[in-house]
Order: sequence, then structure tokens, then C-alpha cells
Amino acid sequence: MRKIAVAGGSLPIHLHEGGSEVPMLVFLHYWGGSHRTFDPLADHLEYPGRMVTYDHRGWGESRTLPGPYDINQLAADAQCLLTELAPERFVLIGHSMGGKVAQLLAARRLPGLEGVVLIAPAPARPAVTAEGQRQLVHAYDDAAAVAGSLDQVLLHRPLPDALRERVIQDSLAGSVAAHEAWALDSIARDLTAIVPRIEVPVLVLAGEHDRVDPPQVLTEHLRPYIPTATLRIIPDTGHLSPLENPQALAAHIGRFVEAMSPLPR
Repeated sequence: MRKIAVAGGSLPIHLHEGGSEVPMLVFLHYWGGSHRTFDPLADHLEYPGRMVTYDHRGWGESRTLPGPYDINQLAADAQCLLTELAPERFVLIGHSMGGKVAQLLAARRLPGLEGVVLIAPAPARPAVTAEGQRQLVHAYDDAAAVAGSLDQVLLHRPLPDALRERVIQDSLAGSVAAHEAWALDSIARDLTAIVPRIEVPVLVLAGEHDRVDPPQVLTEHLRPYIPTATLRIIPDTGHLSPLENPQALAAHIGRFVEAMSPLPR
């Protein structure tokens, strides 16, 4: 682990070393997740290049960083990371909330960006209602609330007990202010005037049984605004596909990156 200077302090990051002949993969986690969310996916990818994971500001290892915690600040933190690591080529991989942050970053046409993978992303045109936002605020109030959110909303496939407990711990590791910033503000941000600027290939991976951002929502609220986007559906999977079905995600992401740059054999 190393630390990157950001507004108000330092952002701990986990850099998985690898070759520089392929793009660096930068992972952005979901609301309630952490850098650990992507461990199963990274294991299945067996990627030969560099991979970076970290906890967003206000979550887990980055919990003590001061606000604001909205998507503009989360995007600014990611840009600090990219400036520090200075990859010649990179791919953004964002899940849910991280997917919306990735959309904002990609629209800025950052040097070296070669592609974007959006996993069950919060869409550019918000689909959440005001009542839904109010309910979301309390989704991670305590361990029982997190367990209910997992069983009733987030998961289609059950997780192994150890992994489920880790997910509950991650969901409880966010500050109240970080919880509220997404639930009451960022999730409802409209990016439809911004995301048409994205020029690189975008792969959207939707869980067949996702109850948060279903394929139909992404078809209507995201795909029409990103001309370079291709939507693929992951069968028998809910919203937490990096944990529920990492094998399928790894296969799609591997092919996507391979199409941009053949991987060393």
C-alpha cells in the first residue's frame, strides 16, 4: 500500500504491480464497498499489467479524509491518483457509484484513457426517486440493515459466509457524511450533458437480475447518452456482480482489454 496526496490529506491505494506494456486498470468501488470488493475479480482476471484499487474518500481506509464526498470530489481524488502514477495508458473500471465517477472522469478525456468498463453503473440520467433516496440513507445503519439490503436488493446469488461478513463490514466502514453525500446528492446528479463527450470504447455490464440498476434502466438512462457504449448482460447475477459472478466479469473485461491491446502470452 502507498499513499497519494489529495485535498485534505492522503489517499491510501493498493497498487498491484505488473508490466507497463498493457494499460493500467483503475478500479472504483460501489457505495458500501471498498478496495476489497474487486479481489475476486482481480483473481480471475490474472492480468499481467498494473492494477490499482482503493477506498473512496469517506470509506474504509480513507474514512478520515474530510469532505466534501460528492462525485466531483471522488473524481478529483482519482485524478490525483492518475497524476501521481502517470500511466501512459489506463482503463477505468467502475462499479455502481464508482461507475458514475468513471463516467465523469471519462468525459474529461484524460490523457492515456483507452477504455471504460461500467459494472452495474448508476446511470447518467438518474432513475432514483426522492423517496428512494430517503430510504437509501438508512440502508447501512447497522449490520442488520446491511444484511437486509443484501438479501432484499443487492444480491441475486448468495455469498459464502466469510465474503458476506466482509461485505457487511465494508458497508459499515463508511462515514455518515459519505453515506449521505451519495444517497441525497450524487446519485441524483444528471450527467446527460457531459457523458456524450466520452470518446473511448465503453463496456457496460449489467446483471440480469439487478434490482438497483436493471438492464432496462441502463438501456434507457445510460446507453443512449454514450455513443461508444456497448451493453452486455451477465446472466443469473444481481447488483454485486464483482462478488457474485467474478468469473463472467473477468471474461468480459479480459476480452475488452485484449481488443485494445493484445496481452503478452
